[in-house]
Amino acid sequence: MARVTPDPTFYPSPRSAMQAAPEHLAYVVVLNVGANGARKPDALVTVDVQPGSASYGKVVGRLDMPNVGDELHHFGWNACSSALCPYAPHPHIERRYLVVPGLRSSRIHVVDTHPDPRQPKLVKVIEPEEVARKTGYSRPHTSHCGPDGIYMSALGAPNGEGPGGVFVLDHESFEVQRAWEAERGPQYLAYDFWWHLVQDVLISSEWGTPSMVENGVNPELLLAGKYGHQLHIWDLRSRKHVQALDLGVEQQMALELRPAHDPTRSYGFVNSVVSLKDLSSSIWVWHRDNSTWRIQKVIEVPAVPVSAEQLPPALQPFGAVPPLVTDINLTLDDRFLYVSCWGSGEMRQYDVSDPFAPRLTATVPMGGIVERSRGLNGGPQMVEVSRDGNRVYVSNSLYAAWDAQFYPEGIKGWVAKMDASPAGGLEWDDKFFLEFEEGERPHQIHLEGGDASSDSYCFP
Repeated sequence: MARVTPDPTFYPSPRSAMQAAPEHLAYVVVLNVGANGARKPDALVTVDVQPGSASYGKVVGRLDMPNVGDELHHFGWNACSSALCPYAPHPHIERRYLVVPGLRSSRIHVVDTHPDPRQPKLVKVIEPEEVARKTGYSRPHTSHCGPDGIYMSALGAPNGEGPGGVFVLDHESFEVQRAWEAERGPQYLAYDFWWHLVQDVLISSEWGTPSMVENGVNPELLLAGKYGHQLHIWDLRSRKHVQALDLGVEQQMALELRPAHDPTRSYGFVNSVVSLKDLSSSIWVWHRDNSTWRIQKVIEVPAVPVSAEQLPPALQPFGAVPPLVTDINLTLDDRFLYVSCWGSGEMRQYDVSDPFAPRLTATVPMGGIVERSRGLNGGPQMVEVSRDGNRVYVSNSLYAAWDAQFYPEGIKGWVAKMDASPAGGLEWDDKFFLEFEEGERPHQIHLEGGDASSDSYCFP
């Protein structure tokens, strides 16, 4: 696993990553609810994304997991460009393994993409009992490669309650090390986390405990404002809680964190899924003001009024389609922010060159609870962007229990691709549209050699 020279897919800066060769393969985790309710194991599939290839837009490899009911979710690489940070103790490891958690089972899979990147192999399974014993956590959600190990968030404790948090794995042996926090402070709910490495700052967001999310959205908890609505600022070195940033109790589910890729900048974006005031979704910017961190709303996406009979039962009392912004992604040059509106069925592109004054530059309709643009079932959910910012990949499944509430007829899985103009604008790639078998639902996508959400950098 060790190399004499650094892995060529490690880049000292986002600028150098953008200049690298384009990806040829994509990896996609696929939830399998089974045809007619007959559950099958989830899978990791490899997709050919090289234009001109005979198998362009098709699955060229598949790894079925050994168990049923994992609900594979946000996975990541064992190592990435953060290994080039000056204080990194492991600059000669390689980007080779994918660390794939099961959000429902709490099982963690380690997948080797060598020697054949098209046909990855399962090399290790970490059982939930080991995670619970060594960390006190359960339901691993998001994996990020850091300069000194693999960091993973968890929604809560083995009993289904809180607190949730972050734990660490060794990025060579994949042994579970420990819970990350040394001093938690008021933090209780968990979801995503990211960092500003040069500033020694970690940021975490909030969704809900396992008992709050595993059976779908709980209307009583939602209307009472019990889901997450805060960000937490941590000292990365001491692992201590520093500050909480509250979006307001009406802003429910503060989820995906996208910090600026330029390590000299101290800001980033987070999405709030739904407002209790008017069902809108919103994007917020956190930023440092001298020694204090602050947060402010910079984008609001309104709900769309429709007649109740057009809506699934969960939304009929409200008479509107909420946009349900469930994922965002930021290009490596920190210029364009992509916003997935899973409910209303549109992918939005904003120019965020000025992060405090975003400008809408493109909207692509795709699916939606009511609109069903292009005849698609489901809507844009997870979004991934190529290193150069020219290609945008989208999948349509959120989480099985939540899929059932908002798309009760069932999600028919698909992955789509759009081409982005460097000046702004999106165009649907009609040569790339991947449909999955009945019962199979794609979730997160990562690209060969890294993408806009895989790596963090220590040089501008």
